[in-house]
Amino acid sequence: MKTNTTDDVFGVHRNLPLNYVVRPYADELLINNLSRGRHLVIYGSSKQGKTSLRKHCLVDTDYITIHCSNKWTVADINSAILKSAGFEITLSENKSHTGKHKIFAKAKLGFMGNEAEGGAEAGRESTTSTQTAPLEIDQEDVNDIITALKSINFKQFIVLEDFHYLSVESQIDFSVALKAYHENSPITFIVVGVWLEENRLSVYNGDLTGRIFPINADRWDDKELLQVISDGAALIGVDFDENFVKALLDGCNSSVSLVQEVCHQLCINNQIFQTRLNNPTIGSESDATRLLKWAVDQHTGRYNSFINGFSEGFQSTTLEMHKWLLYPVLNSSPKKLLDGLRQKEIRETLHSVHPRKEELNSGNVTQALKSCASLQVKKGIKPIIFDYDETNLRLRVVDRAFLIWLEHQNRSELLNSIDLPNN
Repeated sequence: MKTNTTDDVFGVHRNLPLNYVVRPYADELLINNLSRGRHLVIYGSSKQGKTSLRKHCLVDTDYITIHCSNKWTVADINSAILKSAGFEITLSENKSHTGKHKIFAKAKLGFMGNEAEGGAEAGRESTTSTQTAPLEIDQEDVNDIITALKSINFKQFIVLEDFHYLSVESQIDFSVALKAYHENSPITFIVVGVWLEENRLSVYNGDLTGRIFPINADRWDDKELLQVISDGAALIGVDFDENFVKALLDGCNSSVSLVQEVCHQLCINNQIFQTRLNNPTIGSESDATRLLKWAVDQHTGRYNSFINGFSEGFQSTTLEMHKWLLYPVLNSSPKKLLDGLRQKEIRETLHSVHPRKEELNSGNVTQALKSCASLQVKKGIKPIIFDYDETNLRLRVVDRAFLIWLEHQNRSELLNSIDLPNN
């Protein structure tokens, strides 16, 4: 019997966990659509296996990965793509009339099968500079990026991780660029983001309808979570008590990361660090309840920081809309939050409790909801906890552990901590 470490099986991993479970509606959909010429969008709550799904279905050499930053524009994304594709990027001494430095993009010798170096000077804004190469690249022009990638016979997938970290403006701008990539090149993007809205990018750019294919990585059935547990147990030679397993599945809120973390901690508590040959039975119902609370309590500091930071908004305003958005959230049950709070319901609640209700209108509420994700990114809240679904007009919680944590909190104290009324 092969010896495995508990760390390689359960817990949070950089690489694929050994007990990875294939989900037909996720893995098979991704594999079946890789060659159909449409961009793919992998979406779901945080820590629900989006990155593992991509790593499982693709060979490392099949793709390049770009990790998006909250400060990036489309030009920054395109520049990162060129670098990952094998171009050396250097600043030109020349400036355009707008004051921006141009860049040189040179394909590395031998990179991606290139046998010679090709040069290109980027920047179309200058009217006085001399063109020093046959290809002129503007970082903001998707057509120039396509031309550059074609010049090195680039054929890999481009994975954009953490797409939700980009500002809404950058997400919208790149959604427009994705149409050009689809129409003018064979390049396929795999966009990975934390949200629960199936058609997020189509909302940003209606022309992407039919050009992108969404894959829901958020869904985990009890049968699949049970397989995660049983496969992991087999790999390290233990049996989990039936009552432990049932309580864990009942209380994990369909969070695969919580299942992994609780099983890992139970093994560590029982001094099981690698494969055992005697198959001991471990765990109990009380262990599952206790360890679930322990797992979510590890995030207490982050969740409290989120509540306080979110309530402050971008700046001090008269209506304090972001603070008041927390009122219906902190007064709702976890089940209701999991389903999502409807915009209409939020608006009606705020109209009944907001101290300046006569100044409140639907536009105020909608604007605050749409900026939820960008506010959290600005406040350094990673991964994000709230997201607004513009398709279904619902405020959704995209961190399942937050819902379990909320069950164990004194709601009155949370409301009082940000000066909201406690009814």
